[in-house]
Amino acid sequence: MHIGTFAGLTAIIGAVFALSTSGNTYADDAKVTPLMEKAFPELPGKEGLVLMVEFGPGHVDTPHRHDAHVFVYVLEGSIEMQVAGGKPVILNPGDTFYENPQDVHPLGRNLSKTKPAKFLVFFVKNQNTPPVLPATTN
Repeated sequence: MHIGTFAGLTAIIGAVFALSTSGNTYADDAKVTPLMEKAFPELPGKEGLVLMVEFGPGHVDTPHRHDAHVFVYVLEGSIEMQVAGGKPVILNPGDTFYENPQDVHPLGRNLSKTKPAKFLVFFVKNQNTPPVLPATTN
């Protein structure tokens, strides 16, 4: 990936993520690091995006969605995740979580008040669309 593209992607993802967590007292405790973005030539208009996300101690997300297939892999800590209509699940290192493009993600939080939680997020999404969107489609 070109450095300018990477820097621009980092700024966009940071801004979108910050907007998606507005009103959240822990918003400053979430760190999003883009690791890779790659177009899928055999799937025109689609791309993969890999992010490293770190929730600070006690971080709680506000509801959001992704309009993408999202695969989560926990590296460190314990997080609680939920999609609308589903039961909350607790994820520990080595655990995975999936969200489909129609899912609203009403719950994402670090269960520890003293340690960060770190996880990889892999998106299969439309090119040139933000990875994080408001929970409503209106």
